Amino acid sequence: MSAKSVMVLGTTSGAGKSWLTTALCRYYARQGLKVAPFKAQNMSNNARVVSEGEIGSAQYFQALAARAVPDVRMNPLLLKPEKDTQSQVVLMGQVNAELSRMEWRGRSASVWPVVSRALDELIAENDVVVMEGAGSPAEINLKSSDIVNMRAAQHAHASCLLVTDIDRGGAFAHLYGTWALLDEAERRSIKGFVLNKFRGDAKLLAPGPQMLQDMTGVPTVATLPMWWQHGLPEEDGVFDDRSVASGAVTRTVAVIAYPRISNLDEFQPLKNVPGVRLKWVRSPADLMGADWVILPGSKHTSGDLAWLRAQGLDQAVAAHAGRGGAVLGICGGLQMLGEALIDPHGIDGNAPGLGLLPVVTVFDEAKTVRHRQAAFTPLQGLWAGLSGVGVQGYEIHHGQTAPHTAMAAAGDIARAVMPEGLAWQNQAGNVLGLYLHGMFEDPRVLKALFGAAVPTLDSVFDGLADYITEHFAPGVLQSLISDC
Repeated sequence: MSAKSVMVLGTTSGAGKSWLTTALCRYYARQGLKVAPFKAQNMSNNARVVSEGEIGSAQYFQALAARAVPDVRMNPLLLKPEKDTQSQVVLMGQVNAELSRMEWRGRSASVWPVVSRALDELIAENDVVVMEGAGSPAEINLKSSDIVNMRAAQHAHASCLLVTDIDRGGAFAHLYGTWALLDEAERRSIKGFVLNKFRGDAKLLAPGPQMLQDMTGVPTVATLPMWWQHGLPEEDGVFDDRSVASGAVTRTVAVIAYPRISNLDEFQPLKNVPGVRLKWVRSPADLMGADWVILPGSKHTSGDLAWLRAQGLDQAVAAHAGRGGAVLGICGGLQMLGEALIDPHGIDGNAPGLGLLPVVTVFDEAKTVRHRQAAFTPLQGLWAGLSGVGVQGYEIHHGQTAPHTAMAAAGDIARAVMPEGLAWQNQAGNVLGLYLHGMFEDPRVLKALFGAAVPTLDSVFDGLADYITEHFAPGVLQSLISDC
């Protein structure tokens, strides 16, 4: 078996590469083909646990769309930003301290043999490999060290689509400029241009697509209308507040969007629950009217906690909790809710916590990365509906959390509401913290909290495939795997 390779490139970050790659994975899988996704290098703090370690969330969902088992070869290099100039490097699913310290240009040369081997293995095992680029393939200051765009495309002899966000303006210039900055051999691999996020009458685009084809020889193969609610979890940024579930809003869920937020994609299902509004919060004013406040995961807990204090959100969250409002902390958010962060190994940093849970977190050198199935023990107060509910999710964290000894002696006891210290609740019952990511992706939890069922991921993937089938020119998607 030797796969045909299709690659989705973008003129910019945010052009629509990830969702289009996901759609193509499901489209080709529905043809009865064995399909695998691939992205050589992903920079994201949204990661998922697979059997060999962790990969970027986008490739995890692309694998599910392809009806394949996600594995580390699909995203062999994952960069998880911790500071503006520092990232944790995950190679083939495992944190690599040596690569994390290495200057990034030298890192590319070091990892290419591993990356190309992973790609070769996927090509050998599948009928189609759907590849995703990163940023732009025409960043001429970075191109000599770029392993994720044209180097990977040329290695796989991929047929490439170049997608642009027409809603930003300048789409034809973005497409032409990107094409013009590629080498001649690279230009030949571009089989079609895609205009994404179009609003209005497509006839008004003429004569732009034909003029562009006259200059480049590349046809515009799809104009994709703006689609606010495709249902796929976001990867690169917080969601748009335009996305409000159907029906009258009965519950507003406010998620603190600190700078190093991680695993934000796990909140996508809340957008689809009838009556729930998901709101991203960066200031105390944004918390007005919130029923729930969620402190999500963080790639740098002490740094995001300092940011939260600088915005005055520490006092706003405390006031919300003091009024009896519901507060939920997940992973790094759980750690922030406690009394203190203690870092004897220089992993994250020491800091006082928010003091809303009588627990203390100690950072450990060993990183916990694993799937978990657990069940809540009896809970009190606002979260009582979760009592006895089973949850399937995943852990990715360094810290270990335990009751604060002095506070426990004084009678302020944190209640463990999951086995092995996975979740804690305060005595009043309105503050809950847990290490398990993915709670809202479990239909049992959604049923217990909202009495609601939401669209399955499988139906979302089918919707994406239907969408591109409708909007791509006839025959184009099949031709991409016929003339590679």
